[in-house]
Amino acid sequence: MLTAKQVEDLIRGGLPAAAEQGILVEEVGEHRARVRYRFDASMVRPGGTVSGPTLMSLADAAMYAAILANLDGQEMAVTQNLNINFLSKPAPADLIGEAEIIRLGRRSAVLEVRIYSAGNAPMVAHVTGTYAIPASLS
Repeated sequence: MLTAKQVEDLIRGGLPAAAEQGILVEEVGEHRARVRYRFDASMVRPGGTVSGPTLMSLADAAMYAAILANLDGQEMAVTQNLNINFLSKPAPADLIGEAEIIRLGRRSAVLEVRIYSAGNAPMVAHVTGTYAIPASLS
């Protein structure tokens, strides 16, 4: 299994915009990852809330981090499906995405992500997703 730093380096190497967006892989473990998205005022949409695309980006990054850590850095797994439920208004703070692999098969992985505003208890979004794992990786 890879470390959080190794996963973060892989993400930033394959997608340099991740560093610009402030994505940090804080923790990885068996079938899980915790990713932080640093708050920036550009994330806020009219109405004073963090935009949906920002939350979706964090969810996808958290799922990818969990996959990378648990597939020893195989970067070719790709998002196949993402479903998001917006639960409450995010605070203007860093966002935390806690991803868990629910099922890791030979050709796909099913994941769940819980998103929180840093320092604030209520979950702001619940995400489920599927990652396709190319046959050469399974």
